[in-house]
Amino acid sequence: MAGKTNLVIVESPAKAKTIEKYLGAGYKVAASMGHMRDLPKSKFGVDIEAGWVPDYQVLKGKEHQVAELRSAVKKSDKVYLATDPDREGEAIAWHLKEMLELPDSKALRVTFNEITKKVVTDSIQSPRALDMDLVDAQQARRILDRVVGYELSPVLWKKVRRNLSAGRVQSATTKMVCDREAEIRAFIPEEYWELDAALLAGTSEFTAHFYGADGVSKQQTLRSQEETDAVIAAVRDAAFTVKSIKRGERRQNPPPPFATSTMQQDASRRLNFAPYKTMSVAQVLYESGLITYMRTDSLRISPEAQASARAYIGTRYGQPYVPSSPNAYKSKANAQDAHEAIRPSDPTLTPENAGLNGDNLKLYRLIWSRFMASQMTPAVHDTVTLDSVAAGWVFRATESALKFPGFLAAYDELNGESKSNSKKPLPPLKDGDPLKLKSLSPQQKFTQPPARYTEDSLIRAMEEQGIGRPSTYAPTISTIERRDYVVKEGKALKPTPLGETVNLLMEDRFPNIVDAAFTAQMESLLDGVEDGTREWKAVLSDFYRDFRPLVVAAEDIPRYKVPVEETDEICELCGMPMVIKSGRFGRFLSCSGFPECKGTRPLTETMPGQCPKCGGRILKRESKKGARKYTFFTCEKGKDECGFLTFDVPTEDICPECGKTMYKKPGKGAHKSFCATEGCPLFLPEDQRGGRTWKKKQASDAAVEPPDAAIAQSADTKSTATKKSTAKKPAAKTAAKKPAAKTTTKPTAKKTTAAKETA
Repeated sequence: MAGKTNLVIVESPAKAKTIEKYLGAGYKVAASMGHMRDLPKSKFGVDIEAGWVPDYQVLKGKEHQVAELRSAVKKSDKVYLATDPDREGEAIAWHLKEMLELPDSKALRVTFNEITKKVVTDSIQSPRALDMDLVDAQQARRILDRVVGYELSPVLWKKVRRNLSAGRVQSATTKMVCDREAEIRAFIPEEYWELDAALLAGTSEFTAHFYGADGVSKQQTLRSQEETDAVIAAVRDAAFTVKSIKRGERRQNPPPPFATSTMQQDASRRLNFAPYKTMSVAQVLYESGLITYMRTDSLRISPEAQASARAYIGTRYGQPYVPSSPNAYKSKANAQDAHEAIRPSDPTLTPENAGLNGDNLKLYRLIWSRFMASQMTPAVHDTVTLDSVAAGWVFRATESALKFPGFLAAYDELNGESKSNSKKPLPPLKDGDPLKLKSLSPQQKFTQPPARYTEDSLIRAMEEQGIGRPSTYAPTISTIERRDYVVKEGKALKPTPLGETVNLLMEDRFPNIVDAAFTAQMESLLDGVEDGTREWKAVLSDFYRDFRPLVVAAEDIPRYKVPVEETDEICELCGMPMVIKSGRFGRFLSCSGFPECKGTRPLTETMPGQCPKCGGRILKRESKKGARKYTFFTCEKGKDECGFLTFDVPTEDICPECGKTMYKKPGKGAHKSFCATEGCPLFLPEDQRGGRTWKKKQASDAAVEPPDAAIAQSADTKSTATKKSTAKKPAAKTAAKKPAAKTTTKPTAKKTTAAKETA
């Protein structure tokens, strides 16, 4: 054994370099790049009759890598299998042991919850044997998904359309989106009224909202104009007095640190990151040693991290911001709790000093701020509730002012809270003081249907219903979007006719597969395999016994026709209506007269209002160069006929002077609308609107693609408009060749480790 080194096998090359630096001489670190063998793509790959025997094969293109690892093993004394610390990582370690023919005495399993020198060196000193319960749980999930996918997908090909897929988790998730859409369609609005009273206390004015009859503890709702008019008639000439004033404090507790699902939700809501992008960026931060492992459902924090955070909070913010004892949070009942919550590896490393930029910096700041806030004291708000009464009707005014920021000192900006109260404080009053009614403002309202899911709210619902696990949320949503079962309209997820048709078939013929409760039960059974209370082959056999007859019966069902998605667009070639179709590159407009007419157009979103130049429709466009995407708005008639283009967002507001569409500044938050029509008395010049105009963008970013070249081409066939504009293509190519600006961003994550489990 003299002269031999110890071999450490990890998943990522970036991680390998860091760990080899920490371990120093005597250790060689190699990367497996994720899985090195799996079930074959070309066949089912599982012998059910022989007792669920899988046919694992080396992945195509990894043969040379396997040979290199075998050579390295021969030169090594010990082999440390240091793949990721989860169910999937345990399975990869087992596959490596089997492929490399490692004896138990030579194969040592280690895990790193964070890539820091202390954790790496400590873990190497405390290896363990492979956990076969974890391995069997992964095998059961992989084979279960193979069974469902390989037996259901051909049914969809025959009965709906080619190139479709079904899955144990993706089908249940698609049903959730379809069910929400059905709720929206079936929703019947109900009328209600709001009634506000502008009251005067001396010269001070404040607004109170209708609460209900005097003596009734529960707030009442005005259901009709008649009820509202009756209250107005009663209080219009009545005397208002202060009935009661209640002052108190409201404690706002800090949020827990991130688990995978809450990180994806917050990144979607605050950073506009898709779940898959969030996990890719988090992988980079983990492999760079900046955060702990990012696939977790635990809220547990190590005592060392808590102590470090508390010391930093006391130094930076002061002792009042440090709780008397460390804040601890309870994980959900079904959490695996194998790892800590997601947190910075070094709590004292602030985002400003982490050497990051771009998306890496944004996500690290989000994780760091959330963790620091979780270890701070609650925020305290002073509250005032003022009830005024007139003619037996109560109107209530409330006030809340920040008394002590607590955790908001670290989380204020990200949380959307404001330290200053922009609302005018209530005047100093006492019980029985008289008030004067200035005006009453009734407003008719209607109840709204439930909102469509967004990516973050869908992840929250999946977690609540037990569908999938932390590592499956992002790939599941990516799959149903890629399969064209759902589309994004803004941030909202809407089922397509194809998605609803596939869901209808699944509900009719395979109700268990799309049932959330059944899917959650299967996840619990897999968790039982992981904790050693269930046998994995028995779980598969029990499932298949009920599943197989449904597949056989589906052979005789009639075809399901996908409804045509009609539009108001008219084909420029033949004048027939256009419909929405899906192709290899997404959705596009196609002439309903196909195949006689082959007219196609890119699918664009029509905005409210009319073009200020010609009165035509305003279309939403996107210009993308590399990873940067810009949204702009242009007239439907294009550059030659009209030429209108703006980055300001068209609104439904109409200018009171000229009657034309008004616009608002793009970006988050409420922005005041303005008139963009030259010659109007309310016209606001472009340089006074704030934000960045197209000319400013061109001056500051030479690599931005011109709007003409930014309009996406149709998905399956070239449109007539594309053929007419071929002369413009060289210009777009020239712009694409311009060198990108240099950055100091950390290396991007490898695709093989961005998301390892599929639904």
